Amino acid sequence: MKNVTDSFVSLGHWPSAGSFGFNTDILATNPINLSVVLGVLIYFGKGVLNDLLDNRKQRILSTIRNSEELRRGAIEQLERARARLSKVEIEADEYRKNGYSEIEREKVNLINATFDSLEQLENFKNETLQFEQQRAINQVRQRVFQQALQGALGTLNSCLNSELHFRTIRANIGILGAMEEITD
Repeated sequence: MKNVTDSFVSLGHWPSAGSFGFNTDILATNPINLSVVLGVLIYFGKGVLNDLLDNRKQRILSTIRNSEELRRGAIEQLERARARLSKVEIEADEYRKNGYSEIEREKVNLINATFDSLEQLENFKNETLQFEQQRAINQVRQRVFQQALQGALGTLNSCLNSELHFRTIRANIGILGAMEEITD
């Protein structure tokens, strides 16, 4: 180490300026070369290094600012989405409630309509039964009347002779004539 410091302090050991050559003493030349290179790098590279570091710092700060803006935008979108979700949930609950009440109303209306239809069918059935009963009763009456009429005609025909027959006809004509006079 003493040789290294001596080479800086004492210039007498250096060869004269008139000759140029290579110094093969590694211990003496490496620290000098390194100090010169480091001095030149520090002197000239300081500005470049500062510029690179400043550019990097600006890009990092810009990226941080952009990230913060994106974060704020994402938070705003998240809040809007949450608000919209709560609004949609409220609307869905209202639709569900309204849907259930509408379904209940439709169910009641359907039950009432079915009840009314059944009542109308029952009334129609009863009317049809009454009509059929009345028709059956009329048919029975008609047959009974026809049989009674045929029996009466048979009895009359067997009992009546032509003289009695003429007298009955004249009596009926007389009754009809009297009725005609009353109406005039």
